[in-house]
Amino acid sequence: MRTLEQEDYLIPKKRKQELLEVSSYISLKIKDKKTPAIIVICTHNSRRSHFGQLWLKVAAVYHGLSPLQVFSGGTEATAFHPNAVAALHHVGFKIEKTTEEENPVYECEIGQEGKVLVMFSKRFDHENNAQKDFGALLVCTQADEACPVVTGADARFAIPYDDPKAFDDTEEMEEKYLDRCRQIAREMFYIIRHAQ
Repeated sequence: MRTLEQEDYLIPKKRKQELLEVSSYISLKIKDKKTPAIIVICTHNSRRSHFGQLWLKVAAVYHGLSPLQVFSGGTEATAFHPNAVAALHHVGFKIEKTTEEENPVYECEIGQEGKVLVMFSKRFDHENNAQKDFGALLVCTQADEACPVVTGADARFAIPYDDPKAFDDTEEMEEKYLDRCRQIAREMFYIIRHAQ
């Protein structure tokens, strides 16, 4: 985790300003003695939003910001993509499929206390997610355009990432998924570090 924190220089200045807006939102909730909640939103809730949800939660656990609730969702539900799951395996997460349906459920261990994050594709307004007073963190341009207003959110942040899907079935696939996973990790840790 320290390695991620040593990579701040890879985050452009303008991007840091955008990330700090999310940090400020979380900080203000905590100062107001409210439980901060973030829903990470992408179109299909299959790749980037899952990366964002997991890394934001891991960063919160690592930095002792345990009150933070983190969810993910899409403008539509598909499935947690196997290439994204493989990237998380590659970087060291223990993540297991617990159902065999078309949209399987996964459990991912986070932290050292046996904490588990349940992950599957769903719409951002799914019953498992916060329904009001949450920050909407849009991580793809298409979702940003499709959701000018996110019902129930009291704040909205757009920090889009390039979609590793563009490299599916190519020689660069594994590298690009890992690059995106690491970029999102770096930036989620940046958000949490500055939310304290």
